[in-house]
Amino acid sequence: MKKEDYLQKRIEHIDITLYNTVPLVESMRGMAFQARNLARAADIFNMMQKDRDAVIFLTLAGSLISAGLKKVITTLVENNMVDAIVSTGANIVDQDFFEALGFYHYHGSPFADDNELRELMIDRIYDTYIDEEELRICDDTVAKICDQLEKRPYSSREFIEQMGKYLDDHADYNESRRDSIVYRCYKKGMPIFCPAFSDSSAGFGLVHHQYFTNGPKVTIDSAADFLELTRIKIAHKESGIFMIGGGVPKNFVQDIVVASEILNQDAPMHKYAVQITVADERDGALSGSTLKEASSWGKVETTYEQMVFAEATIAFPLIAGYAYHKMNWKGRKERRLNEMFHKVDALG
Repeated sequence: MKKEDYLQKRIEHIDITLYNTVPLVESMRGMAFQARNLARAADIFNMMQKDRDAVIFLTLAGSLISAGLKKVITTLVENNMVDAIVSTGANIVDQDFFEALGFYHYHGSPFADDNELRELMIDRIYDTYIDEEELRICDDTVAKICDQLEKRPYSSREFIEQMGKYLDDHADYNESRRDSIVYRCYKKGMPIFCPAFSDSSAGFGLVHHQYFTNGPKVTIDSAADFLELTRIKIAHKESGIFMIGGGVPKNFVQDIVVASEILNQDAPMHKYAVQITVADERDGALSGSTLKEASSWGKVETTYEQMVFAEATIAFPLIAGYAYHKMNWKGRKERRLNEMFHKVDALG
């Protein structure tokens, strides 16, 4: 088989605006197990929408955009249902920015011959394919952005904002960037943080830039990420988190409460917290650690918290769709939190 034989059917991104999940989710309240947990989680995310004082963090881990969840996220962004994103680098660079450059993810099979795929330069994400040659163009684009920037340390938020500017500056991406998370957040002034930014396609671009650049270089400062995210918490006492998966994004956004205390700032625990995960808590792993456990660290209140042990491609559209169709997000203001840091940068 040739490469084009494998890369035929594109992944489609589900549009939660087309399906009113409210009756379905409300009926799940009368059930048990994860159905009931999901219904309560949807209620809590909807409560976040009603709370005009609460800043809402969305965390993303796992292969989400490649799986067809991009429009769920951009719907939340466009309607001010979240105010900041903390993500793995793969979701933002390898998957979203990759598609914004005009490339696609394709239907695949976990039973394919992976040796044959490797020979054809096709990368597999469970039952999804991505063209390695196109992915290297994404790597090169990150390197190109590095080469155009002032050579200094950047937070991942700063750098991702420059990725959005790159898309905005190139009219040839008019169509492909339309549903891009990076692009939409850039236009909305919404920050995206990737605390493990180099653990992605961006890492290859940064390595290329640093290897071939003499003198000062572009670097990513993860401590600056932590401080910037903590500044958001200090400036907005009330907060909620909607966590898809676990990993670094989950821990990073929870830790800002403790960081605020270390900076002698009054920042209460996250008032609302919902997590969708399939990870188990029994091995002590971060991704499956419960939100009740986080309360022992002083990170999350337990009044409005809910774990949903379910796979994200199923649970995320149901919960997000419920809150979208309840319409309590109407009237939530556009916070444009990136502008907080523009003022800091201007002051030096």
